[in-house]
Amino acid sequence: MTSKRILLICRKAPYGNALARETAEIALAAGAFDQELAIAFIGDGVWQLLDQQDSADIQQKNHQKLLSAFELYGISESYAESAALAERNIDHSRLSLAAKPVNQQQLADLFEQADILLTV
Repeated sequence: MTSKRILLICRKAPYGNALARETAEIALAAGAFDQELAIAFIGDGVWQLLDQQDSADIQQKNHQKLLSAFELYGISESYAESAALAERNIDHSRLSLAAKPVNQQQLADLFEQADILLTV
């Protein structure tokens, strides 16, 4: 059986609801089963990538720690929407995950190359 190329699209900020955490858990599960997976952070999803998050005041688990496990699960292809980073004044050097900045055309190309798109 040939594996499908999965592109997981993260649109949600890391805190305030469970969607960002569930998306990361989907990525880790796919990685555990050796699926070909790439992950794209777009819109408010780029907030997930921000380094030095402190979630103690809101009594939630630190999302950054979950993302740091990606490499252990073989998830090495990660992308961040350049326009979303710019709109939020997030410099690429402040990202905790080595996500490659991509423009709208590059995102469209990633969508086209994927066999399965999962948007959360």
